[in-house]
Amino acid sequence: FIYFYRKGKTPRRPPPKKPSSNQTDPVGVYCRVRPLGAEDEECCIEVISSTTIQMHTPEGFKTNRNGEYKETQYSFKKVFGVSVSQMELFEHVAKPLVDDLIHGKNGLLFTYGVTGSGKTFTMTGSPGQGGLLPRSLDMIFNSIGPYQAKRYVFKTDEKNGMEIQTEVDALLERQRRDNNFSVPKTPSTRLKADPEIADMIKPEEASKLDGVDDDSSYSIFVSYVEIYNNYIYDLLEETQEDAIKPKPPQSKILREDQNHIMYVAGCLEVEVKSAEEAFQVFWRGQKKRKVANTRLNRESSRSHSVFIIKLAQAPLDADGDNVLQDKNQISVSQLCLVDLAGSERTGRTGAEGTRIREAGNINQSLLNLRTCIEILRENQMCGTNKMVPYRDSKITHLFKNYFDGEGKVRMVVCVNPKTDDYEETLLVMRFAEMTQEVEVARPVDRPICGFTPGRRHRNQAFKDELSRRLEERGGPIDPDMPAAANPLILSLPSLPSCELTDPHDDITLPRLIEALKNRQRVKQMLIEDSNMIKSVLQELDTGLISKDNFIQEQNGKLLEKDRIIQGNKAEIERLEKKSKMQEHKIDILQKTTKIFEDDKRSLQHELGTREQRLQRELSEKRRMEQRLHGVISDTQFKWEKECERRVNALQLEMQNKLWVKDEKLKQLKAIVTESKTPGRPEPPPQDRLPPKRSASPSPVPTTTPVRPLHRRSRSAGGEKWVDHKPSSSMDLGTVLQPVIPNAIQVSAPSEKALSKCDRYVLTHQEVASDGEIQTKLIKGEVIKTRGGGQAVQFTDIETLKQERKRKSSEGMSASGDGALTDVETRCSVAVEMRAGSNMGPGYEHHAVTKRRKP
Repeated sequence: FIYFYRKGKTPRRPPPKKPSSNQTDPVGVYCRVRPLGAEDEECCIEVISSTTIQMHTPEGFKTNRNGEYKETQYSFKKVFGVSVSQMELFEHVAKPLVDDLIHGKNGLLFTYGVTGSGKTFTMTGSPGQGGLLPRSLDMIFNSIGPYQAKRYVFKTDEKNGMEIQTEVDALLERQRRDNNFSVPKTPSTRLKADPEIADMIKPEEASKLDGVDDDSSYSIFVSYVEIYNNYIYDLLEETQEDAIKPKPPQSKILREDQNHIMYVAGCLEVEVKSAEEAFQVFWRGQKKRKVANTRLNRESSRSHSVFIIKLAQAPLDADGDNVLQDKNQISVSQLCLVDLAGSERTGRTGAEGTRIREAGNINQSLLNLRTCIEILRENQMCGTNKMVPYRDSKITHLFKNYFDGEGKVRMVVCVNPKTDDYEETLLVMRFAEMTQEVEVARPVDRPICGFTPGRRHRNQAFKDELSRRLEERGGPIDPDMPAAANPLILSLPSLPSCELTDPHDDITLPRLIEALKNRQRVKQMLIEDSNMIKSVLQELDTGLISKDNFIQEQNGKLLEKDRIIQGNKAEIERLEKKSKMQEHKIDILQKTTKIFEDDKRSLQHELGTREQRLQRELSEKRRMEQRLHGVISDTQFKWEKECERRVNALQLEMQNKLWVKDEKLKQLKAIVTESKTPGRPEPPPQDRLPPKRSASPSPVPTTTPVRPLHRRSRSAGGEKWVDHKPSSSMDLGTVLQPVIPNAIQVSAPSEKALSKCDRYVLTHQEVASDGEIQTKLIKGEVIKTRGGGQAVQFTDIETLKQERKRKSSEGMSASGDGALTDVETRCSVAVEMRAGSNMGPGYEHHAVTKRRKP
């Protein structure tokens, strides 16, 4: 059978293809509840079954509805309580995804929740309590370990695809890469694990998948990226350290391969051959991840981390010996493990500056993820065809293929039951409840090549049988002959030809007999020599046995010493591990101290900035107070002048009224006196009234220009006035204006004159409508302006009007003296008081400053 199989003459039957499925599966959403930090702390989440939790409203957030407090229940595919182990979580959540990965299907698993809810612990874990990621790696290598291809047999093509090369080319590439290292690392140095990640998984918790296709060859590639502020950075990329001028990392871009699958272009993919090596690569990138210290979490993740496990597999050739050199037969599947950054409120975390921008970008990316899930759910439930905005965020754009049917999607919702996270936890629960309603199409099974199954096993059986046959052919020829003599027997000359062609041939048989006798003689000599050697060997064996006994005694003593040494080595290793743990903790504390110092410097800088701003505000406040004091003083002075003016105006008005009444009384008294004088006829009542007191005497009938006479004005008031009078003489018949005491008479007001006075009067003469000349005294106040000048505000107008005497033909005396026809018409004074606001736009303000003359 082996012979025919090696010749390829066994008829091949094409295996039946696995049926492909077009069905859909909902997104698997799991919930994990984190234990409380203190036992006496109030809890707002209760696990009521293996699939349901109930949210209790805390006392500070209770809302009354129909007289009862609202309590909400949320259902998941499975709920893990506070006592669940990491192994149990892995069995339900990640193990099916690893099974699909080995069978050529993709998978996506991400953790989601509020900051400080245990997402990183669920994904990574701690020593002795490995999370989903290290357990997934351990299960993968436990399952495909015997069937792994040699390093560099599979090679990435930098376009999210795989190439395959022969073992000879792979060997040459290994040698070339090893020669590129100036100081190659020793295996002990390479495999030396970090003390913080050592012993992540206990040996009894190791998992293995049964039913792995042993007719294929496998290889594992890992990559690790983070999405920080909506930029993608490669955490495995080696950068040159420059302490003077450090170079910032280069962001990566997303591209679409020939199968329309999104991938990170230029991302380093490392081929690993063991779970320890893979996790060591992960931890190397984990140390570069962006973390920060906030009020809620000492090491809060400030970015979304994506760890991609890519499995490349190709079938063996028909002989089951080498990998089939056909690129189309390569199957590539990947499992993405995503640790999302936690959503947070800046009011609770106390973030400032850079932390606010980080939190804003984190919340925006999570909001975009919710939006995509909502639109997917609406399209599936309502039959709409809205465009899903995957491109709004890098995290959704990278994994759009999974929601379009490229693999299973699982989500672990981590919640913290403390009451401070109640509002954020409600939003997380609503998003998880909505995500469960989204369905993802099942991926199509990969086609199986048409080779005979069991090729690897048959090839190994053939090699074992061939080795056995060779051992049989190279065994002893004579059982009495020692095995050491067989090479000597085979080295003897060959026998002569023993063919007899003539019955009278006397040469062939004697020659054959002689050759046989020689061979027998040599054989006997060899047997004797071998017996002698055997006796010598027996003696030597006896001596060796005694020496072996002595050596065994010494070995027993050495074993005791070795046990002591092993105990000391174990103690030394334990102390070294402990010291490395302490050194790592010291490094963490130093990093934390550095973070605190940076925060301290930033806070001090901000404090200095705020102090400078406060000083500026105080100085501005003082200037404002001084300005307000000046405004208040000006306003107070203005209103004092206004009140004084109004009092003076009222006093003047009352004096005028009293004067008018006195004049009328005097005229009435004169009329009464005249009417009682005997011997004189009484004139008519309207012609016998005494003349009123005139504001000015009658003009002198002459044409010579004279200076007008002055009298004391009743409206002087005692203040210092500016008497603004024209410089030219007035004609005869003008109304004389009153004399204003303490007045500075000027023909044009100047700045110097205005600065010495607080009152202003302007004399204006004009012809009235009845042909009489009237004088207007336009009065105002001199106020100081903010620019250092003076301004005049007109407040009153006093009008002086004179009516000329008219002669009556009936009352003419013999002496020619004309008699007045009417006392009211002979002398009348009209006084009009008007406010400055009613004077019209031409007389409202008259300002005098240093730069402008009136």
